[in-house]
Amino acid sequence: MIEYLGFCLIKGIKELFRLNLDISQYRKTIITMSKTKTTGVTHYEILFIIPNKFTEDEAKTVSAGVEKVIEANEGKVTLREFWGKKRLAYDIKHNAFGYYSLFEFDLEGKNLAKIDTALRLSVDVLRHQIVVKTPKSAEAIAKEAKIRVKIDSKKAGEAKKLEEKIKSAAPTSTASKAIEKDDKRADLKDLDEKLEGILSAKDLI
Repeated sequence: MIEYLGFCLIKGIKELFRLNLDISQYRKTIITMSKTKTTGVTHYEILFIIPNKFTEDEAKTVSAGVEKVIEANEGKVTLREFWGKKRLAYDIKHNAFGYYSLFEFDLEGKNLAKIDTALRLSVDVLRHQIVVKTPKSAEAIAKEAKIRVKIDSKKAGEAKKLEEKIKSAAPTSTASKAIEKDDKRADLKDLDEKLEGILSAKDLI
């Protein structure tokens, strides 16, 4: 019995020793990874939504404030796009609409958490999302701008056609008055004809 207990004790000590080696090796791996981790500048994209309680001009001011937060954390904004008011996929804090704004910026990874925290605590930003982005070339930016202009132009044309269609379908006030007059004249004519019929019937009697 004593020999068996001694065997178990030795086995346990060996297991603890092996486990300690594994933990030490794991710690060394983590330390090595942290030392070799890159801390250079990364290109990011941020899309954020501003509440509908603001006017468009006020929303642009809020957007400029977000840019200042990025710059305050040693970031450099390289692209700015204000998409204007759009309907949300679902209500966020009782907002059915919101102003969308997009930035691309360069920043050291160590400062990203500060920007994320500042925007999460801000009452002027409903939602935001930051992702790593491949920098766009000047040619790609110009191409996207042309496409966006074409889309906006097409939407404006469709809206104008719809407005003209509604106007042509609705009768003008002058036309409606003329129709009403014609209806009244027709009613009076019918009434006269009925009276004449009654009178002629009396004459026959």
